[in-house]
Amino acid sequence: MSFWAYMLYCADRSFYVGHTDDLERRIAEHHYGQMAGYTSTRRPVTLVWSDEFPSRYEALQAERQIKGWSRAKKLALIRGDWELISRLARSAQGKERASTGSARTGGEEGAAVVSRSPSNSS
Repeated sequence: MSFWAYMLYCADRSFYVGHTDDLERRIAEHHYGQMAGYTSTRRPVTLVWSDEFPSRYEALQAERQIKGWSRAKKLALIRGDWELISRLARSAQGKERASTGSARTGGEEGAAVVSRSPSNSS
C-alpha cells in the first residue's frame, strides 16, 4: 500500500500540507469542503505537490517536515528546485544554531524530502 504527502494551494494564498493513503479521495474531500478544519474555509484548493511513500510513517514525517518550512522553501519544492531547497535548508540551520531563543531544533529541516528523487514529484 502506498501513502502520500501532499500540498494544497488555498484560495487565501496559503498552503495546506497533509498525508493520506488515497490521494484522489482526499483531494476531492478538501475540494468539496468535506474535510472540517483549515481548508473548509479556504476553498477552492488546488493540489500543487505530492509524493508517494512506502509507509504512513514516512508520509507523516514528510508532512511534518514540510509544515515547518518557509513559504520560499515550499515554493521551491513545488517547482522541484532541489538546489534552492538545499540552500534554504542550510541557511535555516545556520540561523537556528545562531539563535538562542528558538524553540526549534536544528538538523532535521530539509533532510528527508530533499533526498527524495525529483522524478517522484507530481
